[in-house]
Amino acid sequence: MQIRRVILPLMIAALCGCGSGAKGPKLIAIITPSNDNPFFKAEADTAAARAKELGYQVSVNSHDDDAHKQDQLIDVAIANQAAAIILDNAGADASVAAVRKAKAAGIPSFLIDREINANGIAVSQIVSNNYQGATLAAQEFVRLMGEKGNYLELTGRESDTNAAIRARGFHDVLDKYDGLKEVGRQSANWSQTEAYQKIETMIQGNRNIKGVIAANDTMAVGAEAALKNAGLDKAIVVGFDGSPDAIASVKAGGIKATVLQPAAMIARMAVDQAHKYLTTGSTGAPEKQSIDCELVTPANADQFGLFGRK
Repeated sequence: MQIRRVILPLMIAALCGCGSGAKGPKLIAIITPSNDNPFFKAEADTAAARAKELGYQVSVNSHDDDAHKQDQLIDVAIANQAAAIILDNAGADASVAAVRKAKAAGIPSFLIDREINANGIAVSQIVSNNYQGATLAAQEFVRLMGEKGNYLELTGRESDTNAAIRARGFHDVLDKYDGLKEVGRQSANWSQTEAYQKIETMIQGNRNIKGVIAANDTMAVGAEAALKNAGLDKAIVVGFDGSPDAIASVKAGGIKATVLQPAAMIARMAVDQAHKYLTTGSTGAPEKQSIDCELVTPANADQFGLFGRK
């Protein structure tokens, strides 16, 4: 049994293609949701690039919003004696045990994009101000709708805290206008394919809709495609994230507006704070940090690049 306990971490390290390297650079493990989503890819790529600039080895993996897979990836980071973990987690409640396990192993975690429902376990939790961003999106949606008309809403994954925060921000604005009527609301789980299907289904009984507000850009792009296919391309679509696809659509007159989360800046901040913590013992910042979002419209879309200002 002793031999097996020694061999297993070595096997994991070999499979991962990384290791702490006692005589080499320290390892920073970067774990995010699927990189098929450009938002999460931007996080991972920016964090990896910054960590390499600072002289660290890097491992980049995706948990695909699967808490069990996330737990396994944390185990890999522990086995490889990572110096720090940069994590966009797989659920506010489901991730607490994994972050606690990393801390118990002496590995500090720096959370980006999504918080966990616990304090004092992660060193930093750096997130976009989702409520502020949602109110920006809703205010622009109201303006574009002329304060009246039927609309549909696409919400995010129910287990994701950000989905609930964005929905609350939307409705704290939208519900003030008696002329606006929500005639359908579905979760599309942040997915473009699901968004297309959900909008396709909802408009069958609501051909007179005037707009769709979506809790992320991936769903907004799916909604725009479904509306166009149904001959409702004049319907107003507003998203959230500031993805390259959405900004391109805004420029082309498709999606009318989106709210940009500064994902690249947040990922870079997390790596910088990890480096400062590892070298000085403190980040010099509070654990919870909220970064404001920016409204993107045809008037200013040229000013934005990959989840940030150019």
